[in-house]
Amino acid sequence: MEADVERRGAGGRDERAGVADHSFAVELMQHLVVPTFVLDPQGRVLIWNRACERLTGVNAEDVLGTKDHCFAFYDERRPCLADLVVEGRAAEMAALYTNHDRNSCSAIGFHAENWCRMPRAGSRLYLAVDAGPIFDGAGNLLAVVETLRDMTVQKEAQLQLEQLASKDPLTGLANRRAFDERLEQEWQRGCRAGALAVVMLDVDHFKTYNDNCGHPEGDTCLRSVSSVLAGVAARTGDLAARYGGEEFVLVLPGTNEAGARAVAERVRVAIEALGIAHPASSAAPVVTVSVGVAVADAWHTRAADLVARADAALYRAKRLGRNRVEVDLDLEPAPS
Repeated sequence: MEADVERRGAGGRDERAGVADHSFAVELMQHLVVPTFVLDPQGRVLIWNRACERLTGVNAEDVLGTKDHCFAFYDERRPCLADLVVEGRAAEMAALYTNHDRNSCSAIGFHAENWCRMPRAGSRLYLAVDAGPIFDGAGNLLAVVETLRDMTVQKEAQLQLEQLASKDPLTGLANRRAFDERLEQEWQRGCRAGALAVVMLDVDHFKTYNDNCGHPEGDTCLRSVSSVLAGVAARTGDLAARYGGEEFVLVLPGTNEAGARAVAERVRVAIEALGIAHPASSAAPVVTVSVGVAVADAWHTRAADLVARADAALYRAKRLGRNRVEVDLDLEPAPS
């Protein structure tokens, strides 16, 4: 009997200790400097700490006990990382997040990164998100803890560096490296059957223009030509790039020969219409361009072939008097 009393007494102390430990843990989490929230096994918010309130602009009282926490980060209902963990849908991270750790798992937790709209805070932040499940001794899910880190400054700096690495500093167009990468990407997407065009152009007698007007005016001329190309390549997926020196290139996915010829002619006319005086040119009294066009066909199996054909068409335009468009019409397989 005394032993039973002792066991009940001990149990009472353990229970009180457990409640105290739980309250302490909740209070500790409230004061964490890291924005944190906790979901129960049904996906309802158990804890929404003060740092999370500051980050999102959403008060704890607005989300506790609900499944509405996603509206702190997005304009529409969609799962947060903790929701995916609760629902056993972690495999969907790739479709929902800009970046994610492929090694994420229940044993080490899950990591992902995403741009979030933050409707209540009125800001757009790039957040690094970690979510980890908590299990009891029997392996039952007790809760999922999600922590958030604001990585906006670092992400924007990274994007700026990437942009600098892919942009031509003089014209602001894509550089040769970016052109090569994009062309290969489009080629790998299966654009080998007349659905990918390359347009190459060269400023006529540009060396003479530089010699007569000076290099500062030459730079201004190239920037003016670039502005025309940027306007023409405004369609999603198109790319305008500085290929080198006074030579430029357009990548036009989903464009056949007729469409590419029309774009090339529009570029030629628009650049001539700039009216940049070039008295030393034999093509016209103003700055003009010679243009070569090539469209992917079944005979050529490398992106480099398409570039070579556009380049050949460009030089044919030069030989035939400049300030004109020539289209590569090589419809026969290259000799082996």
